[in-house]
Amino acid sequence: MVDYHSLPHQQILCVDIKSFYASCSAVMAGLDPLTCYLVVVGDKQREGSVVLAASPRIKKEFGIKTGSRLFEVPNDPRIQVVEPKMATYLRVSTEITRMFHRYVPKEAIHVYSVDESFIKLDGTNQLWGDVYEIAEKIKDEMEREFQLPCAIGIGPNMLLAKLALDLDAKNRGIALWTYEDVPKKLWPVSPLREMWGIGKRVEKTLNGMGIFSVGQLANYDLAKLEAKFGVMGNQLYHHAWGVDLSEMGAPIMDGQISFGKSQILLRDYKIVTEIKQVILEMCEEVARRARTHKMAGRTVNLGIGYSHEELGGGFSRSKTMDVPTNITMDLYRVCLELFDKFYDGRTVRQISIALSNIVPDNVLQMSLFEPNQWKKRELGYVVDRIRGRFGSESLLRAVSYAEGGTARTRAKLVGGHKA
Repeated sequence: MVDYHSLPHQQILCVDIKSFYASCSAVMAGLDPLTCYLVVVGDKQREGSVVLAASPRIKKEFGIKTGSRLFEVPNDPRIQVVEPKMATYLRVSTEITRMFHRYVPKEAIHVYSVDESFIKLDGTNQLWGDVYEIAEKIKDEMEREFQLPCAIGIGPNMLLAKLALDLDAKNRGIALWTYEDVPKKLWPVSPLREMWGIGKRVEKTLNGMGIFSVGQLANYDLAKLEAKFGVMGNQLYHHAWGVDLSEMGAPIMDGQISFGKSQILLRDYKIVTEIKQVILEMCEEVARRARTHKMAGRTVNLGIGYSHEELGGGFSRSKTMDVPTNITMDLYRVCLELFDKFYDGRTVRQISIALSNIVPDNVLQMSLFEPNQWKKRELGYVVDRIRGRFGSESLLRAVSYAEGGTARTRAKLVGGHKA
């Protein structure tokens, strides 16, 4: 049993804009986000283009959702297909955050994604009322000022606020969960992947252990979970009890930080040298993201997805290095090793690269065999500063000018899509 009395009892909101991209596009077109038929796709000229967002009505009546393809959208005259306006979406997201500042200081706001934020309301009761009243005010202001519908989860920590949002508020508008609600509201949840933080792979492993609901997870032997998953087993167990000790702004699944990039290629890639050109560009971006946070990692994961015309499939493999790094060419060498070992010659349509097993990049372990390692690391930071000042196209590798390069095209995009 968990002693909830000794745990933090904060007042935290998790605010989510419903179908954010689709709702913004609907408002720009003078439509009601909740009643219109609208989908946002990356490129209207490509039948295989991915659906980035769909209005609630499209989801309900046609089953079209994020990740669907343009060719799956019915040929119905009521449906509007639009391309994204990423720069506008980001401006709207920024204005929404400014609206939150009316209630709390910026230190009490954690922007989790472009359409989702956490707000810590501790100490604001005398100004704005109780936590539920504040949630109602924010929801009303969102609809009045931006014409955007939202859902709000309320909890004593970030995790329960997020779970209240995902499992309850998205159907009711506003939902408040307390520690006492965990057995009756959280434990019945099944399948396990419906709980935030549990993906399909973890769910499959837990199912193999005889765990099919959150309640079974909460009442499983903690020692066995830790033996199977390590520190993540401890987190899974306590999250099943609604326990989360992370501070505002920290990742809810502490210890699961990684830096990655995934890219659906604009055409089929069959030539090995072109595929490797894209892998190098992506290693550059992953390394840059790690350096931005002053972090380095030991484990590199390479994922390759094959074209659907060749029955799809692919592989995802990892390798752990002896020394953590955020140097582009270190990541690239590992990715090449994995690619050469597992690639079977089929047409490639998707590539993903991730760097995990993260540690702070404040100590460099010197090697007698690589005396210039520190220079390579510093060079990466210098390149980042130049690009930060003059733009991402100011310094590019030669491969980006080759036939297979994608960096020059993607540099003109915002969030990977048209601005």
